[in-house]
Amino acid sequence: MTEQPSTRSTPATSATPVIGNETGVLLLAAGFSRRFGDIKLRARLRNGSSVFEQTLTRIAAATPRILVVTRPDLLDVPLTAQRVAQGLDQSVRIDVVQCPDAHLGMGHTLAFGMAHLPDWEGCLVSLGDMPFIATATYAQMLAALHHDTILLPQYAGEVGNPVGFGRDFFPALRAVQGDTGGRDVVRANRERVQLLPVGDAAILQDIDTPEDLARLDVV
Repeated sequence: MTEQPSTRSTPATSATPVIGNETGVLLLAAGFSRRFGDIKLRARLRNGSSVFEQTLTRIAAATPRILVVTRPDLLDVPLTAQRVAQGLDQSVRIDVVQCPDAHLGMGHTLAFGMAHLPDWEGCLVSLGDMPFIATATYAQMLAALHHDTILLPQYAGEVGNPVGFGRDFFPALRAVQGDTGGRDVVRANRERVQLLPVGDAAILQDIDTPEDLARLDVV
């Protein structure tokens, strides 16, 4: 039997760290999409993919190491992760963990994910609702990330997402709360921040409403 790429959906108590010095992506997919009016991750793009599926597919083309953080009621997130993984090389590992406190804010989701992160040298904290960021942008950021830096992508003078954190900042990220996410960690370590110019306007493209999606989904 051919071994399939790994996907895993686990509660807080059963994550198994992977030892190594690689970098990877922590993909946050636990939001409530209150301004969107429906589950944004499930929204369909013109090409037929969902917002989350295209985001994950583009990330998986840049790295074989991905940890997705979702919430227990979003049952389609691990199913989508499994489907994406099955279409990829067997070296790709997409793990999924479920945050029971996602309703308390992005900070709690981020901290939960960081507590389950493998032993990576650094990670990109990425958002599941940014489907138009190019694979090349993720690859560029992962290549530039080091254990002692915070990496911010910049397009036309504006900073966007994802944000890269070296492992020196993992303890601080495991302690964040509320809706601030990793912003407080960035503010507290400005001397360690590096800006990375990228040629990808999609790092600035937040999707808050169906109108945003219709405007940005031009392909």
